[in-house]
Amino acid sequence: MKGKIFVTGGAGFIGSKVVKALLTHDYEVRCLVRSTTQTRRIEGLAYERFEGDIIHPETLMEGMKGCTGVVHLASLSNWKDIKSSKMPNVVIQGSKNIIEAAKANGNLRMVYVSSSTAVDGTDKPVILNEDSPLTLPDNHHYVYAHAKKQVEEFCKEHARQGFPVIIVNPTEVYGPHDYDRITCGNLIDFATTKTVQLAKGGTSIVYVDDVAEGIVAAFEKGKPGERYILGGENMEFEQLARMTLDILGIQKPIKTISRSVLIGLAWISKTFAINMGFEPDVIPYAVKYWFVDNSKARNELGVNFRSAKEILKPTLEWVKEEGYIK
Repeated sequence: MKGKIFVTGGAGFIGSKVVKALLTHDYEVRCLVRSTTQTRRIEGLAYERFEGDIIHPETLMEGMKGCTGVVHLASLSNWKDIKSSKMPNVVIQGSKNIIEAAKANGNLRMVYVSSSTAVDGTDKPVILNEDSPLTLPDNHHYVYAHAKKQVEEFCKEHARQGFPVIIVNPTEVYGPHDYDRITCGNLIDFATTKTVQLAKGGTSIVYVDDVAEGIVAAFEKGKPGERYILGGENMEFEQLARMTLDILGIQKPIKTISRSVLIGLAWISKTFAINMGFEPDVIPYAVKYWFVDNSKARNELGVNFRSAKEILKPTLEWVKEEGYIK
């Protein structure tokens, strides 16, 4: 075996695929889980369970004993938590606790799983890369993006001091077993609403297994202090909706509405607690472009990314099997 990797967030959508990928690459895996963690995604996998919490530093110190590396995925990933008051304690302080424990346990090599939202979002379709400055306003709309960016800066600071931490930035991740409907919820909305209504914008999409392989590759080949964007095709939201409907064999109108109208509807939904079929706090992200260049991850890590159709087909097959789409 290549060593034992301490994984936080290993029972999650991406994390469960990382656990499987690490085991496939001949690593042992110790997963940090809370007593309430739902572990159905990793049932049957040969991992070691360790109960603790990233906000409790003493459990991290114990949990990392005997490990040779760390992959830190644990975060707030539910759309309802995107502006959560828990962000400073969980995303920022929790990550700092992980880094301090990894340093104290022998300067363990670590991958921090950030987000493409920490790279940047734009009003026009601009291709961003690892060196792009974050220009999103640091206000209540983009709390998540700035929290992730703050942790990245903390990682880079420690990397300059000799701590071997690598940063990865997954884009919008799709695939089976997205039980919380973090991204497949978009596809379900496309399929089930009478008319698809979208603002101008777009995103890079990526298959969950490709992200997992990218994280393992970053652990093995990544340069400390460096960022690696893990993303596939860049697609306008309208293109994403149209391809989803084509795969499902559904014909319906796709209507582009102005950003200001969508933001206004989100304000009404939030202010008056009216359910309009979307999470209002997501709208500031849903009216931007999140287009990226993945060449650094391909060239330096050797990661391959599936096409949009190869991503969406198995995701939609799983969505149908689960009964989310009739």
